[in-house]
Amino acid sequence: MLRGDDTIRIEWHTGPRDGLRRLFELAEDSAAELDAYIGAGRVLVALDGDRAVGHLQLTATERPAEAEVKNMAVDPGHQRRGVGRALMSAAIAHARREGCATLVVATAAADTGNLRFYQRLGFRMRSVERDAFTAATGYAPELEVDGIPLRDRVWLDRALDP
Repeated sequence: MLRGDDTIRIEWHTGPRDGLRRLFELAEDSAAELDAYIGAGRVLVALDGDRAVGHLQLTATERPAEAEVKNMAVDPGHQRRGVGRALMSAAIAHARREGCATLVVATAAADTGNLRFYQRLGFRMRSVERDAFTAATGYAPELEVDGIPLRDRVWLDRALDP
């Protein structure tokens, strides 16, 4: 539930995604990677009036009955108010309705805040993809998150009980 703000609503985004790029870029440091997937799947948006203040991109994976949270971010001015949790709750409900048994998400191993967020929502560690954030994949060298070098990607999953 959103904390102290009932003006935020969550709905599916149906227009072009160009207007959401600033939000996508909050969660993706590689323009090349973002360009490759920004058009995939479906996108939920958190709206404050007519302004998108958060989003969550939900895509299919190669595994049947599994969906991936590909990109998710909340505008810094709206963080810590339950917007991210509301987006995830809506994505989980949608994935269940679509018959998914598992929801997966990946984040930087260096991003302890994201790891904490996802684990509080019931996600568990699945695997580590070493050296995922390199110049070869479009990431600037020497990137850090809270003083930790950006190198490895952590995959988490959550079973979606019926």
